[in-house]
Amino acid sequence: MSKDRFMKRFYPNKYYDSIFDIDLNSLKEKGIKSLLIDLDNTIIPRKEREVSEDLKEWFAKLFNEGFKVCIISNNWKARVDKAVKNLDLPLVARAAKPRKKAFEQGMKILGANRDQTAVIGDQIFTDVLGGNRIGLFTILVVPLSKNDLFYTKILRKLERLILKRDKRR
Repeated sequence: MSKDRFMKRFYPNKYYDSIFDIDLNSLKEKGIKSLLIDLDNTIIPRKEREVSEDLKEWFAKLFNEGFKVCIISNNWKARVDKAVKNLDLPLVARAAKPRKKAFEQGMKILGANRDQTAVIGDQIFTDVLGGNRIGLFTILVVPLSKNDLFYTKILRKLERLILKRDKRR
């Protein structure tokens, strides 16, 4: 495998500063109907437990636009349950991203196929790599907080190097 081909596994299809900036019409034009969304630092800061009113409104907009959503998180089920209890969303906890199984499980829950599914997350080595490995449309957002686990802080440094190489950014 060439170096460029290897590196493309780490490049998302789209970058956004925030989930609120994602162009939903563009996703619909691509045939995307289902979203697999990371929890920590993607939709809520890692240490927070409550969902903001803005986030509730964004999810209501997603549903009104016809999108199906499943939360996919590497965190424990109790953490994910507490965080999304008011949103009434299906979830896959302890997902072990970037392993394929969690993404496939999320698509199965939503009744979706690869061509109509996008992954939204804040980490290249979990969300983007996992989604790209099985051919999903991948969206990287800027993390909501700098509060990360020790090993994630190390990976963030590698992410910055990878993002510098991606000419489409």
